[in-house]
Amino acid sequence: MTHLEVTAPDGAPEIGPGDDLVAVLSALVDLADGDIVAVTSKVVSKAEGRVRTGTREQALAGETARVVARRGATTIVRNHLGLTMAAAGIDSSNVAAGRVVLLPLDPDASARGLRAGIRQRTGHNVAVVVTDTAGRAWREGQTDIAIGAAGLVVAEEYAGRTDRWGNELEVTLPAVADEVAGMAELAQGKLAGRPFAVVRGRADLVLPPGEDGPGAAALVRAEGADLFGYGAREAVIRALKGDRGDRAPFGAPAAAEELAAAIADTVGLVASHSGGAAGYELLVTVPRGLVRPVAALAFAHGWDVVHTDSPSETRLRPARR
Repeated sequence: MTHLEVTAPDGAPEIGPGDDLVAVLSALVDLADGDIVAVTSKVVSKAEGRVRTGTREQALAGETARVVARRGATTIVRNHLGLTMAAAGIDSSNVAAGRVVLLPLDPDASARGLRAGIRQRTGHNVAVVVTDTAGRAWREGQTDIAIGAAGLVVAEEYAGRTDRWGNELEVTLPAVADEVAGMAELAQGKLAGRPFAVVRGRADLVLPPGEDGPGAAALVRAEGADLFGYGAREAVIRALKGDRGDRAPFGAPAAAEELAAAIADTVGLVASHSGGAAGYELLVTVPRGLVRPVAALAFAHGWDVVHTDSPSETRLRPARR
């Protein structure tokens, strides 16, 4: 039997630049070896001086690596941490009017600093998770996720193990750090002024002293590895524009058979293997009115259009990364 306990203490003061979060936490709760300490990114940012005057819209450009999708007043972006979030994770709640809070510059480093500080002050070996609220694709509502972590197994690898029926697990990878963040938020609440939580009962996930682990950055999919690098509308626009700078979110080049099938399905043209220099080119005879759609299809599948001497003949080749 596993017993989990979550404590979110009351009494935390308003945090300002330079405040010692370890001292604040230590005064509120007694820690023990094997505890997992969850701290909201909001108080980490406040302590690190990441509060700015202005609106979320005014701060958005500086926190954006690229725009993923826009729907009305909502802008979803991939920020400089690699996180895909509404308004880059910029928050205007629980802060004075006319001010916004940016995410920490390096949440994993923040978590490492807090973990080391707790070890130095209390002598206890704990893990630290820095949490923030995010939406989820396909789901209404939001939940807290880990944007920073230290001393924690952030994901449990089950691939290769078997269940009690003998079935081998192939891609099962529980995002433990995110599960801890969600559990902590249940105790903290949104309006209760409880920015800290302690999860007790999973000491097996806490790494030995001196081992901080890969951090929450290990849970961020690399650019191009996400199946949803753009919103549905934005993907169409980017493919039609064909700007090489927009290629990465579409991922690695698709198989020739996949691109050929897409061309046949959408514009009714037959793409054949040309046996080009690399042995994997496609050749398509394209009427003038369909040149742009075929080029967009190629771009979206990670292929380039190679111009030929024939005005109607289009040669396609996987793009070089």
